[in-house]
Amino acid sequence: MKTLVINSGSSSIKFQLLDMVSEAVLATGIVERIGEPVGKIACTVHPGSGQERNIDREERIATHHQGMMLVGAVLCDRDGGVIRSNKEIDIVGHRVVHGGEQFQRPTVIDDAVIDAITENIPLAPLHNPANLDGIVVARQLFPAIPQVAVFDTAFHQTIPDWAYIYALPYELYEQHRVRRYGFHGTSHKFVAGECARLMGKKLSDINLVTIHLGNGCSMTAIENGRSVDTTLGMTPLEGLVMGTRSGDIDPAIHAFLYRNKGMDLERIDAMLNKESGLKGICGFNDMRDIHAAAAQGDERARLALDVQTYRNKKYIGAYVAVLGRVDALVFTAGIGENDFIVRERSLRGLESLGIELDHDRNRCRIKVPTPLHTETSRIQIWVIPTNEELAIARESIGLVSDAADQR
Repeated sequence: MKTLVINSGSSSIKFQLLDMVSEAVLATGIVERIGEPVGKIACTVHPGSGQERNIDREERIATHHQGMMLVGAVLCDRDGGVIRSNKEIDIVGHRVVHGGEQFQRPTVIDDAVIDAITENIPLAPLHNPANLDGIVVARQLFPAIPQVAVFDTAFHQTIPDWAYIYALPYELYEQHRVRRYGFHGTSHKFVAGECARLMGKKLSDINLVTIHLGNGCSMTAIENGRSVDTTLGMTPLEGLVMGTRSGDIDPAIHAFLYRNKGMDLERIDAMLNKESGLKGICGFNDMRDIHAAAAQGDERARLALDVQTYRNKKYIGAYVAVLGRVDALVFTAGIGENDFIVRERSLRGLESLGIELDHDRNRCRIKVPTPLHTETSRIQIWVIPTNEELAIARESIGLVSDAADQR
């Protein structure tokens, strides 16, 4: 079963083709700068022989339709493609950012699903339209192939109302669905399942705190396999300090900036999403640059690192309190998997909660799932690389297989 995973953004299309019998990656790539004067497609092909072939091509890519056509052409390339024709693709799985309250699990895409994703555009105006572009074009290119939408928000639809309702006039929820939704759900669900497997337990029997740290960051409290709280809110701005996003702030800052700096809402929103977080504090949003600057005595780089890891620690403590019993913490994503300093500082001082980090293990280079706790730690600590593409492919093929069995 060959599964094509599509992540369609506003000006890019990320894609990955997997052989789901072995879960091997056959090809991975990205179409960039759609609609700009010069676009680019880059693809790494992994043929059955094990030899890699890199394709890099620059040309104008006017639309997502043209971009998807290029994806098909690269995968079927006569000089090194991985399939002979698009007919070899069995399923297409799409990442969709916002499913609102309609979708609690992946779903096979039909016209009604497209209408529902469209209805949720006000909740994710930068993401859902781009996701829809990829879906519409893929349905045109692969009309006879099942296509599945996997929603970032779906895993968090088990959060209870006392955790997702904001203390605002209740009619804002009733009329406009203003509430916490959470994101990165595919990543949190994937690493939670992997952690349960590695611990030799059922996911439904354990409590976890999963910590996704990249340019975007989020943390989720998982009770018996179900998300019961998460840091990202109605939008991907709330919660932890991120690369360019502020995370939690006093909401009255909006009014203060309007009254005292004359900033309108669009300007404030752009600042909070694109100019804040680590970048806002020290000028860098890449943690590698921050470490280098801090090592040279840059005090604002040191401060940015302290602010982020303090916020991480505060939420870890909060979610231990929410869950009562925690079996493991799981770090994942670019920073979570690779930055031992961020992990160490985020856990510093939590020994009284039963969280004891093995500092020697923590400093090792990690490429595979690795335990980092001491023998006496009551709560296990893991680094587990996330794989959202594989997770989307698994969800898609599972859903289509279940539908076929029911028929």
